[in-house]
Amino acid sequence: MVSMSKIATGNGHGENSPYFDGWKAYETNPFHSIDRPDGVIQMGLAENQLCFEFIKKWLMEHPEASLCTAEGVNRFKETALFQDYHGMPEFRQAVAKFMGKVRGDRVKFDPDRIVMSGGATGAHEMVAFCLADPGEALLVPTPYYPGFDRDLRWRTGVELVPVICESSHNFQITRTAMEAAYEKAQEANLKVKGLLITNPSNPLGTIMDRETLKSIVKFINEKNIHLIGDEIYAATVFKDPEFVSISEVIQEVECNHDLIHIVYSLSKDMGFPGFRVGIVYSYNDAVVNCARKMSSYGLVSSQTQHLIATMLNDDDFVHNFIMESKEQLFKRHKYFTWSLSQVGIGSLKSNGGLFIWMDLRELLKEKTFDAEMDLWRVIINEVKLNVSPGSSFHCHEPGWFRVCFANMEDNTMEVALSRIRSFILKNKESIVPRKLCRRSSLKLSLSRSLSRRMDDFMSPTGIMSPHSPLPQSPLVRART
Repeated sequence: MVSMSKIATGNGHGENSPYFDGWKAYETNPFHSIDRPDGVIQMGLAENQLCFEFIKKWLMEHPEASLCTAEGVNRFKETALFQDYHGMPEFRQAVAKFMGKVRGDRVKFDPDRIVMSGGATGAHEMVAFCLADPGEALLVPTPYYPGFDRDLRWRTGVELVPVICESSHNFQITRTAMEAAYEKAQEANLKVKGLLITNPSNPLGTIMDRETLKSIVKFINEKNIHLIGDEIYAATVFKDPEFVSISEVIQEVECNHDLIHIVYSLSKDMGFPGFRVGIVYSYNDAVVNCARKMSSYGLVSSQTQHLIATMLNDDDFVHNFIMESKEQLFKRHKYFTWSLSQVGIGSLKSNGGLFIWMDLRELLKEKTFDAEMDLWRVIINEVKLNVSPGSSFHCHEPGWFRVCFANMEDNTMEVALSRIRSFILKNKESIVPRKLCRRSSLKLSLSRSLSRRMDDFMSPTGIMSPHSPLPQSPLVRART
């Protein structure tokens, strides 16, 4: 047999991780309410499926957005032919405008700095390739997305150095932690080329406040290293405090803008991971030029560009979609976290993302990562839920798990919550609910009307209120 390259046959992909093992368990035995009711429920996929009925309605009203309709077919030929890897001008303009809308129009983005990539995965690799040579390092606060080990390291040879963030500080990044990681890299003879932050955080669902971001900008400016801001969850922030982009902060503090780069995508904010729309937005001309050449390896199809441009150039749609998404995520998060609290399960306080950072430290037989893995295997194999253990996110404290809540239908969520409740009551009889509740069961009657459920979530003015009654299941239609 002819041998393959060392990169291809090595372990750089990071597939040997419980994060990916959970996916394999789901794919082997996927839950289906009728065909496979005892299957594994996918709670390891950060996907936003809560607004597809809203999007479907727009698509039905705008058939010209598709090239495969009578209304759109006249643009088929020009779109199907060769497209420059800069991207269609209307696509770049629409994405730049959408990025501004998501950030409250507090900052504007230049369409000429929009570089396409095949999803955020390709965008991250593109940035790593542009900024660092093999063997050089990027600092990354923990816990962080397991895919970074693949996206940033596998083909580029770049090293990742963890910035240890602790639960005692709500996993917030500090100047002390950044300095410690920088010094550790130097001791290992690693040249640090940049710092990567994820804001909102995956897996925490938290956001960085303005002062923290200013501290980060000051740090990278003093060290003369790059700052990569992964902001792919920017539009998933569903309650105050509002999201603050690094693009806003660099207007307020003195820094070298050539060091600032943003990774964006429509996979999370709009729920379009299948469209593979990834974006690199750099304030550095040389990086923009290099990234644009690299984009040939992962372009967004022209048909997708046409659809996205048509959709995002509809100002009413964009405004209403952003509001609808926040509303649905707010309701789902509120109900999900409340339901867990009734059996004593807490989570890190969060206001963004498509997941919660669930605290199961009290269920560990001992405070070790081996005990965390034992608990995770029980959850996967017996409870039949694919949740992701904190160790796969490089968390330095055992007992935390990421649980996704926006990637399933309401009925599937109810099954998942029922399984969690049964497991907790079976294994921890002495646990005391964190909050007294008038309801006696997590399993709510599905016979109540949708309007009654909506009333429970909405204030009389139709705006979400933090003082609304405890949530009922929102029954948001979405694909499984």
